[in-house]
Formats: sequence, C-alpha cells, structure tokens
Amino acid sequence: MLFDPEIKRCCAFCEHSSDLDDRLVLCSLKGPVDFDFCCRHYRYDPLRRIPRPPANPSQKKFTKEDFEL
Repeated sequence: MLFDPEIKRCCAFCEHSSDLDDRLVLCSLKGPVDFDFCCRHYRYDPLRRIPRPPANPSQKKFTKEDFEL
C-alpha cells in the first residue's frame, strides 16, 4: 500500500530529506542525519519509498495439455 500505516517513520521517506549516501540523508531542517532518524517535522513522501517487488507468480510448470481446449 502506498500510504500503509505500518510504514516505519524515518528520514529516508521524509519530504524534507535528500540522499547523501547509503546511510545518511540531508535534512533541510536538521542537516545530515542517519536514514532511520525521525524528528517531529516528519512528513511522509510516497515518492521517496521504493515499494517491495510483487510476489512471484505460481511456480507451477505448465504443459502443452494445459493450453488445449
């Protein structure tokens, strides 16, 4: 879900932040902070979140007989 209430509040998903490297983000209010830091100015930005990949379809192997009428 895009606005799932179970999404962890962290600067990595905040609209006030931009990425510096793999562990730090640059907050426009607090300066450089750890990506999982969260302050009272947190505002969720759904475009910063990378959603989980969709679940794999069934691993069933189809045969030619499956497609015959």
